[in-house]
Amino acid sequence: MSKNSLLSVASMESIEEHTSCLASACNGLKQQWRDSFDFARKALEMGRKDLRKAVYALKMGFALALVSLLIFWDMPIEDVSQYSIWAILTVIVMFEFSIGATFIKGFNRGLGTFSAGILAFLFAGLSILAGPWDKVVIVISFFVTGCCASYLRLYPTMAPYDYGFRVFVLTFCILMVAGNRNGGYVLAILTRLVLIALGACMCFVINICVYPIWSGDDLHRLVVNNFKELATSLEGCVNGYLESVNYERTSSRFMTQASSDQMYLGYKSVIESASREQTLLGFALWEPPHGRYRKLHYPWKTYVKTSNAVRHCAYTVMALHGCIMSEIQSPPEKRKVFCEELKEVSTEGARVLRELGSKIDKMEKLGGFKNILDQVHVAAEHLQKKIDHKSFLLVNSESWEVGSPRKDLEELDDPPQQHLGLKCLSETSIYAHKAQTQMPEEDFPPMQNLRRLVPWPSSFCLVESNGVLVREDEAKTYESASALSLATFASLLIEFVARLQIVVNCFEELSEEAEFIDPDVVVLTECGGLWTRLVRSLRFKK
Repeated sequence: MSKNSLLSVASMESIEEHTSCLASACNGLKQQWRDSFDFARKALEMGRKDLRKAVYALKMGFALALVSLLIFWDMPIEDVSQYSIWAILTVIVMFEFSIGATFIKGFNRGLGTFSAGILAFLFAGLSILAGPWDKVVIVISFFVTGCCASYLRLYPTMAPYDYGFRVFVLTFCILMVAGNRNGGYVLAILTRLVLIALGACMCFVINICVYPIWSGDDLHRLVVNNFKELATSLEGCVNGYLESVNYERTSSRFMTQASSDQMYLGYKSVIESASREQTLLGFALWEPPHGRYRKLHYPWKTYVKTSNAVRHCAYTVMALHGCIMSEIQSPPEKRKVFCEELKEVSTEGARVLRELGSKIDKMEKLGGFKNILDQVHVAAEHLQKKIDHKSFLLVNSESWEVGSPRKDLEELDDPPQQHLGLKCLSETSIYAHKAQTQMPEEDFPPMQNLRRLVPWPSSFCLVESNGVLVREDEAKTYESASALSLATFASLLIEFVARLQIVVNCFEELSEEAEFIDPDVVVLTECGGLWTRLVRSLRFKK
């Protein structure tokens, strides 16, 4: 091969390499553009779903633009423009999404700045009095301040004021450095305090007067949503259990399918809302009376208490979902026996939760003289009676001592006659059922078909011994366990009904403390004319 041909081959290879590099670079740029467009689309969608986020961004920009006017301040105090960064930093740090969070940040920053100013003023006076030892006093002041503030921050009850401690140390250090540089401790301290107070006031005015966002409203909506989500999850769990919902028993698909169900997402949101409730509670306690929450010292803690009671019920629903995902399942024909009772309990329980959530949303009391739990209690009693009547389906009746002669009596030559009693109303049906279902050996289906028809887990097996099909002890154990799984599901549902009483008690406590409206009184006062309403109001006062 000639030299020119080798050069041409090498040039072709280099061209191909450059082409592949350009293609990969173009693909990378395309992917970056797609990611940028996706990010912009999601950001716009976020603002469209929750308009408050877009309003918060506009308010933040407006506050910064307004405080930036201090940069151009010349008269009558020239130092204002020099130290205007303090007001700008105050707006950046304090301006939060909700009014309650802004009040907390403002309190921490104000307390930290004021305390640091006083302490810096005292140490500045000591350094002046120390004369040539002023540098030693300043170094000792830095050590004492940093040590004490860092130690007190670790105290558990001081956790809400962590930001205040940081501001305290930072402000103290800056004031001491600035005062030592130009010798004007008093002027530096006062100027910074005034500018910080100006920035804080600007945050409060803009955040409260322009489209206010209250944490109390968010906490109220979160508690109402917990009621609705748990009701949906309860109905989904019972319906899924009765419809024999099956998940693929693989490590990856199993968890993916289970976690994507609405029944799982419902109780999961209720359980995971605890931390957000505590955060919103801390903000709501700082907010002044507003809107529908005009009572002074509004009972926000009772809102969280009511939500904790709902969460207590959510753990039972989580256990119900665990029965659906368990490896040992009861046969569908046994579930159909209790189908109506299980559905009745779930429907009534979900109705109670939705009605309580609606009452909290409207801020109304229950009203009337009828107990809201009467129907769900009746449904639970029907389920319990059905369990008592059909208890032979939930246990292995063959092992009952009352239904079979004792082994130690069988070994006797002349066993005494026994008058056996019945443990439950359905025991007679057990023996009748056993007598009717005995099959001769030749009527058994083939081994392959029988294995597929077994409703228990695939670990069961039937072995053939001397031409006779024999069920192993393991199969009997799993058969009993599968029947008990149905009893477990039913007992958990009854436990859910029992826990509803705690929810109702918490709701009544909340309605009294928050002074919810009595719907019966509202209906009476709204009927009739002005004179009629006046007469009725006087009667109620009497």
